[in-house]
Amino acid sequence: MRWLETRIPPPLVVLVSGTLGWGLTALTPGLGMSFPGQAALGLLVAALGVATAAAGILAFQKARTTLSPIDPGAATSLVVNGVYTRTRNPMYLGMAVMLLGWTLILGHPGGLVGIAFFVAYINHFQIQPEERALQTLFGNTFTAYCARVRRWI
Repeated sequence: MRWLETRIPPPLVVLVSGTLGWGLTALTPGLGMSFPGQAALGLLVAALGVATAAAGILAFQKARTTLSPIDPGAATSLVVNGVYTRTRNPMYLGMAVMLLGWTLILGHPGGLVGIAFFVAYINHFQIQPEERALQTLFGNTFTAYCARVRRWI
């Protein structure tokens, strides 16, 4: 299934994952949970995800390298500062955290299935091909970076 690698833009994968969580919520409403402040907490968590992803985007813009997840071989620099000292994939981490916020808003464990789908898909069809491209472009510098910074957190 290598033909799927870097083909579907990650924001679309987030949308599919969130829809999956919502669909499971609709199919099994009896599993729903609620607590005071649930929506506010969900929005706060989602906002944290947006901020994390935005930090990654801003670092790429500052480095003047491509933001396109479709062509990772077009990278012109390896970004290793700012949020990239904590995670190699802040944009994807931010998207996963946004989905966690959505799950809290839904108040249903089905949202966790959406998050698991997102992480599995992004790991296999997006991050691994990106890492191969970055290894080819940046060699030992990328290897050393991977040794000191985790893929997610």
